[in-house]
Amino acid sequence: MSKCYDRYLKMLLYTFFITKNKFILTDFKWELYNWRETAEYSTEMKQFACTLYLCSSKVYDYVRKILKLPHSSILRTWLSKCKPGPGFNSSIFSFLQRKVEDGDQRYQYCSLIIKGVSLKQQLQWDPSSHHLQGFMDFGLGRLDADETPLASETVLLMAVGISGPWRTPLGYFFINRASGYLHAQLLRLTIGKLSDIGITVLAVTSDATAHSVQMAKALGIHIDGDNMKCTFQHPSSSSQQIAYFFDSCHLLRLIRNAFQNFQSVHFLNGTAHWQHLVELVALEEQELPNLERIPRKLANLKNHILKLNCAAQLFSESVAGALECLLSLGLPPFQNCTGTIHFLRLINNLFDIFNSRNYYGKGFRGPLLPETFNKINHVLIEAKTIFVTLADTSNNQIIKGKRKLGFLGFLLNAESLKWLYQNYVSPKIMPFPYLLTYKFSQDHLELFLKLLRQVSVTVSNLTCMAFQKAYHNVETRYRLQDEVFLSEVSILDISIARRTDLALWTVQRQYGVSIVKTLFDKEDICCDWSDCLLSEALLDLSDHRRNLTCCASYIADKLSTLLTCEDCISALYTSDLKTSKIGSLLCVKKENGVHFPSESLCRVVNICERVVRTHSRMAVYELLPPQQREFYLQQKILHELSGHIYLFVDLNEHLFDGEVCAINHFVKLLKDIIICFLKMRANDLAQPPLKHNSEKTEMKTLSRKHWSSLPNDKCSSFANSSKFRHLLSNHSNEGPKIN
Repeated sequence: MSKCYDRYLKMLLYTFFITKNKFILTDFKWELYNWRETAEYSTEMKQFACTLYLCSSKVYDYVRKILKLPHSSILRTWLSKCKPGPGFNSSIFSFLQRKVEDGDQRYQYCSLIIKGVSLKQQLQWDPSSHHLQGFMDFGLGRLDADETPLASETVLLMAVGISGPWRTPLGYFFINRASGYLHAQLLRLTIGKLSDIGITVLAVTSDATAHSVQMAKALGIHIDGDNMKCTFQHPSSSSQQIAYFFDSCHLLRLIRNAFQNFQSVHFLNGTAHWQHLVELVALEEQELPNLERIPRKLANLKNHILKLNCAAQLFSESVAGALECLLSLGLPPFQNCTGTIHFLRLINNLFDIFNSRNYYGKGFRGPLLPETFNKINHVLIEAKTIFVTLADTSNNQIIKGKRKLGFLGFLLNAESLKWLYQNYVSPKIMPFPYLLTYKFSQDHLELFLKLLRQVSVTVSNLTCMAFQKAYHNVETRYRLQDEVFLSEVSILDISIARRTDLALWTVQRQYGVSIVKTLFDKEDICCDWSDCLLSEALLDLSDHRRNLTCCASYIADKLSTLLTCEDCISALYTSDLKTSKIGSLLCVKKENGVHFPSESLCRVVNICERVVRTHSRMAVYELLPPQQREFYLQQKILHELSGHIYLFVDLNEHLFDGEVCAINHFVKLLKDIIICFLKMRANDLAQPPLKHNSEKTEMKTLSRKHWSSLPNDKCSSFANSSKFRHLLSNHSNEGPKIN
């Protein structure tokens, strides 16, 4: 009877693995193993037990009654690896355990982030291990049978400290045709393993995909507007719950898709129209004096124009402010955009609430505190009220249709945030004085993936062997030191890079609006400086200023094609002191076809030129190798700029949008300006030398009367010329300084 039962059980398990598209243990020697001696399990027995648990915990519990399979806590130990390879990284867990045992409170709580990364299905011979690479691997060795499917993706897991600035990848697994249930099982194993070393997981974050929704439901999360459950039970403690978050960047993308698909969405306070965004990006350059009606804050501006900042995000206060400005100007396409403004502001406020990065952040970008909870909760309640009533043009409720996940995801995040506040931040129970919600963002894992792509050889989808080598290289190069993986890229830049497809320029491209590769037209900045005559020039004190202005304009034009931060782009151009910028529209001064750069940019360029002249003549500079000279000048310029505290004052509040660290957008903007200036200067020096004697003689014969009679565009064009700047640098050592 027992033989028949074992045969039936074997057939049942075979059928289970076939239906799940997993490997078939055709050569498994069932009768040779003693299932009661768990300490003597072979590799095959461990693989069978772990795979069975990951596929179905219920089937595992049933089989465990017959075969002496170990408790799931033993599986967590089996899946740990000391050497490079799939599985949990035991050295990272040992490091975290030492921190907890030393009493470091920053390592007591963390959030857990999970993400699946697609792999190229390909078998490769690994000379170091003498095995074929590309099969599935959960951390117990390759399942290299003929029936085993190749791995199609890797599941990455990362822990992020809640009260400390640390984050670290915990491991990865090679799987095939991942299901949400398998992801849920991996999460349970990871949470239990962190609990074993004394770290409490407060929340789990995933992207908003079909697999993630399936995983959330497998954990016990209910994503329903009428019956929402935002927490699930801790696998090692029946009295503890864990919150669930969807990544905010992914939710924004889903809402953008829904908004564009429906074109118009109706809610209690009005109607939002996608066409207003299309009209905004199609807006041509507008001169303020030619507009029908000018707002009071723009009334006294002369020679200013309104230009579109294409780096602005669709769902942002910037775009909402721009639409308000256009509404006040009386432009016909924007007469009924009040509902659009309200909708954009609501989505922007939600995103800011779930991406607070700095304790000193302003408004909704600040931390979650008892003092700010009521204000934040008001927005969350308003979002729920509006999302529940959202309807398309056919009056169909959106959160019950096919485009509901973006809106329901934010509602689930709102419930999770309120649950965390009530249990961990409220005055009654206070393990945290405040919460920074970017701790629940996938940006941390995206930063690690960026490092992986930098060290990998291939640009397309990685194979299993290429991913494994890149992962090991990142672990070796960016080793966890004290608090955080070392990286020159900030989380704020990762967040901006992930939202580049949500900027205004994407709408330009989609609707065939003429795409401008730079912020301003190339005709506005004279880039061709080779056809200018020296007889058009006359040196005086104003020429040095004109030279610096045109040089700074050229640098601003170049940087506007590289920068993705709209605040940094706005800081490059001059504007009225009272109106630095109007939403995504820039109020920029213009004269003789040139958009004026900001005073701070002119000062930086002036300092760059002065420092380069001084240090390029020193003996130390001449002794340096050519490849080190530029770096030497960069250091000297940054040292000189360190004493100027009033540069780019418009970026003062912008500094608090990112983490508290030395790598911020102010420093990066200065470095970008310096690098662009040095490259431009190197290109000028590479041109053929000028005949200075004849040029100076010709210049002396030109009177101011002849200079004033020249056309403005020719004067401006020559002021931009490299010959003029080269002549200026030889004629006067320094010229007047710009204070």
